[in-house]
Amino acid sequence: MSKRIPFALATAALLSTGAAACVQTNDDPHPVSKVIPQAEDVRIKLPESAASNAFTIGELAEWYVTTRNVTHDLNGGTAAVLVVIHTIVQFPPTSVSGDTYVWGPHHDALEPSEWRLTVDELGGGSYDWRLDGRSRTVAGAEFETIVDGTSSDTGTGNFTLDFDAAERVNPIDNDGHGVIGATYDLPARTLALAVDAVEDRGGTPTPIHYDYAYAETADGAGDMVFAIFGDTDDAGPAAEEVTVRSRWQGTGAGRADVRVRGGDTSTEITASECWDTGFRRVFYVDSGEWVPTEGDLASCAFADQDLP
Repeated sequence: MSKRIPFALATAALLSTGAAACVQTNDDPHPVSKVIPQAEDVRIKLPESAASNAFTIGELAEWYVTTRNVTHDLNGGTAAVLVVIHTIVQFPPTSVSGDTYVWGPHHDALEPSEWRLTVDELGGGSYDWRLDGRSRTVAGAEFETIVDGTSSDTGTGNFTLDFDAAERVNPIDNDGHGVIGATYDLPARTLALAVDAVEDRGGTPTPIHYDYAYAETADGAGDMVFAIFGDTDDAGPAAEEVTVRSRWQGTGAGRADVRVRGGDTSTEITASECWDTGFRRVFYVDSGEWVPTEGDLASCAFADQDLP
């Protein structure tokens, strides 16, 4: 079975943020700039390795690589959204009406779209915000919401990104489909994502859903659960459920447990892999005879297979 896990959040670069060139710098940015998290605040901090992709005992662990690739894509997507918003709110709002603050509309000369950010102050340190866009290439185009969110000075919040709206507004720089929803709790160091996407499978648009949950402890240990609901193999068009749980200690040593079931799979298949502080495989086993069992379970940072 192919363990293909595609992801396309890197297309979340939405609109030009060249507003900085056209407005005066602001010595006293709006308080919402301190409430919306920075990209670093919601970054998934998986220990890193730049080694090559060989998957035998003593070589870089395969499911460590999968965990790393997933976290990089998620970090890129959430960062792109938050960098856009933070860039805008560093400058004075264009207009204020009661508790509603508006930046824009604005566009650079060569941009095919223009943007507008609206922030509503709810009281108690909470804000609703949304980034709207409008195509400049379509006559009479209306503004539509690309990203909207809620943020609180308690360090909690959420936002939703509409890839289809982003493409309608600016098809030159966006080609994504679907919706991503993110919920974060900075004091608890947790991040949850739900993604409904449409991916190109050999020229066929294929719907796929992702659920992702991440938790981090103060010493750098982490726990990630990544679930895919969609056609993930080459055996047929039916949708499988693939769950990957990766856990790692602050030292970097960790374990990934994988389960594949439903769809075109006749039986449930599980796999487990452990890696050491250098991200090298020390143990591997699966129930589907993908590759032979190797290594020693006693070398695992976590002894138990634990899948939700």
